This record gives sequence, structure tokens and C-alpha cells, in this order.
Amino acid sequence: MIEAELKARVRDPEEVARRLGQYGTSRVERYWDTYYDDDGRTLSGRDQELRVRTVENARGKRSVLTFKGAVIDAESGSKPEHESEIAEVEALHAILRGLGYRPFIAFEKRCRNYEFEARGRRMLATLVRVPEIEGDYLEVETLVESSDDLPAALAGIREVLAELGIGEAELTRELYTEAVAASRWTNERSARSEAGQVPT
Repeated sequence: MIEAELKARVRDPEEVARRLGQYGTSRVERYWDTYYDDDGRTLSGRDQELRVRTVENARGKRSVLTFKGAVIDAESGSKPEHESEIAEVEALHAILRGLGYRPFIAFEKRCRNYEFEARGRRMLATLVRVPEIEGDYLEVETLVESSDDLPAALAGIREVLAELGIGEAELTRELYTEAVAASRWTNERSARSEAGQVPT
């Protein structure tokens, strides 16, 4: 499967949430994402991702292993995606470490998810806040079986975004992993400076 997705920075999350409410009800969830790679960062070098995600909501917790292939649409950043729910997440972490993979970054996402039908497709819209990054984001995605269907799927997502008041100027290819890493580096550099150490 291919995850057709567009991401935007949101200036007025309350208004976007109000408009999303017209599509259906939402569920509030917290994600804990851990991204793995080997010591040589081989996966990153191939533009691939290996992620363990634990999702917590009012019904409890569940964990999912996700592998994403390299980007197949440069404008949107859409990628092939393979995902499976995991019964024993700690065992999975141990297996990945045993295979030579190491966590290179982990962080929390606070999400409000809306699932709905639009443009003849099942879509998921997620309002996202990452505590370590300023601002709010909106992700809208749908799954397609082949790259031939990707342009039509992205066109449908753009129409939904327009109905939510999101234009092309708000779209972003910013990655949470990179933004969190940059934020941590800045905070560490500031802390060293305040302590009288010379930042490296």
C-alpha cells in the first residue's frame, strides 16, 4: 500500500477542528514514536523508515510496527507503507535491538483523529501537536494500492484541505524527526551556553 498524505501548518487549529467536526466525531490519542536505524544509518540513507508506535486513547494502548519505503512523490512526500499491530511491544524493541537496529530518536505526538469518507475514499485527518515543536499541524491521508492512483488521491486530499481552510501556502514537507532533533540540539546548545560551556 501507498500512504498518500499531505501535511500543513495550522494557524487556527480551533477553526480547523470545527470544520473537521462536520465530517464526523474525533478521538484524542497520544502517540509515542521510536524510530530505528542501524549504526551506519542505512535506512535513512535509503530514505526508509522503521518505526515502533504506541498509541494511547480512552480504550487503552496498542502498538504498531511500520516500515516506510522511499518517497515516490517528491511534492507530497508520499511513501509505500507496510504496517502491523504488535501484541508485545517490549519484545519487539528487544528483537530490533538484537537485529542490530538502534533507536535514533523518540518523541511524543498529541493527536486528534478524524476518520471519514470523502471523494470516494476513506480518509484520516489528524490535528497534531508535538510538545517539542512550536505550532500545530494537520495531516490528511488515504491509502492507495498503486502509484497510478496517487495523483487522484492527492487531488482529493487537496480538496478536503481547501474545505478546511488550508491552502497550498500552508503545506509543508517538514519531518517531525528532523524538527525534534533540531529543537533538542538548540536546547542543548543553549543549556551549555548558560552553564558557561562552549557549544560544539
